Amino acid sequence: MRLATYNVEWFDSLFDDRGRLLADGGWSARHNITRQMQAEALGIVFTAMNADAIMLIEAPDTNSRRSTSRALNSFVEAYDLRTRAIVTGFVNDTQQEIALLYDPYVLTARHDPQGGADSVPPRFDRVFDIDLDIDATHDHVVFSKPPLELAVQTTSGRDLRIIGAHLKSKAPHGARGRDEVMQLSIANRRKQLAQAIWLRQRIEAHLSAGESLILMGDLNDGPGLDQYENLFGRSSVEIIAGDGGPPLYDPHAECALASRISAQPTTARFYLSSEKRYLQALLDYIMVSEDLRALLPKWRIWHPFDDPACWSTPELHQALLTASDHFPVTLDIDL
Repeated sequence: MRLATYNVEWFDSLFDDRGRLLADGGWSARHNITRQMQAEALGIVFTAMNADAIMLIEAPDTNSRRSTSRALNSFVEAYDLRTRAIVTGFVNDTQQEIALLYDPYVLTARHDPQGGADSVPPRFDRVFDIDLDIDATHDHVVFSKPPLELAVQTTSGRDLRIIGAHLKSKAPHGARGRDEVMQLSIANRRKQLAQAIWLRQRIEAHLSAGESLILMGDLNDGPGLDQYENLFGRSSVEIIAGDGGPPLYDPHAECALASRISAQPTTARFYLSSEKRYLQALLDYIMVSEDLRALLPKWRIWHPFDDPACWSTPELHQALLTASDHFPVTLDIDL
C-alpha cells in the first residue's frame, strides 16, 4: 500500500464555486503559473505517485458556497484517478482544508474525532488550555486548521488510525520593525508548540491503547528551522515524535535531528524575493508507530532535484515544480 501526504499550494483557486475545475489560461495563485499549467502539473504528479491514499494539505475550501468534496470530485474525474473516495473533517476559516483522497477498493476511512466535552486533551475543534510561559495563567489555544482524525480499515482487515495535520505557520505576517517581528514570531512559536503538545497528547492516547498510528502532514517546523527554537528548547517535530515518550518514527526527521549542520532532506522550496534565492526546508512528514515501523516501510520524498527518478523524468520534474511549493512524501507499507 502507498500512502502520501501532499501540500498543494492554493489548490482552492483552481475551482469555481460549483466545484468545477478551472483548467484555463487565467492566473493561478502561484506566481507566473496559469490555472491550466498548475492543474495539468498536479494531474501528472498524482498519476505518477499512484498512491492508494493521499492526505491533502491545503485542499479546496468548504464554506456556504464552496465544497471540498465537489472540487476534489471534479479533479479526480478530470485526471481519471482511482482515489475517488473523499473524507474531510472539521471545516476551518482559512480556505485551506485537510482532506483524504483514497481508493475505496483498497481501504475505507471515516472521520472519527476523539475527545468528549470535558476530556483532556479536548477535541481538536475546541479549546486547549495550557500554561506555556509558566506565569500561572492558562493560554487558550485553538487550531486554525483542526487535525483530521481518521479510523481506517484496509481490505485485508487491518485497523489503524491516521491523523492529518497542518500546524500554524510561524511567519510574522503583518509585523513592522524588528521588535514587532520578534514579538510576533515568539507568540506564533508559542502557539505552534501548544498545538504540538495537544496533538502529542492525542497520539499518546492511541499508542497507550496499542493502536497502529500514522501522523501525516505539514508541521511547518523542523529541528533547527529558526532561531526561536532555542528559546523554547525543542521543535514541534520533536514534541510530536515523542521526545522521550512512546515514539513515532520518520527517517527524514531522524536524519535532521541527528545533525543540524550536515546535508538534510527537504520537502519544500520557497523563493525569497528579498534575497533573490530559494530556501529549502523539511516541513512535511509521515510518522509511524513502532509496530508499523517493524513492517519495514519505505519513505520517499518526490523532490524534483534530489530524487533520481524525478530528476531524470523531465515531464515529472517540471510538474513537481509547477504544481506546488511543497513536494509529496510517500510511504510504501505492507498492510
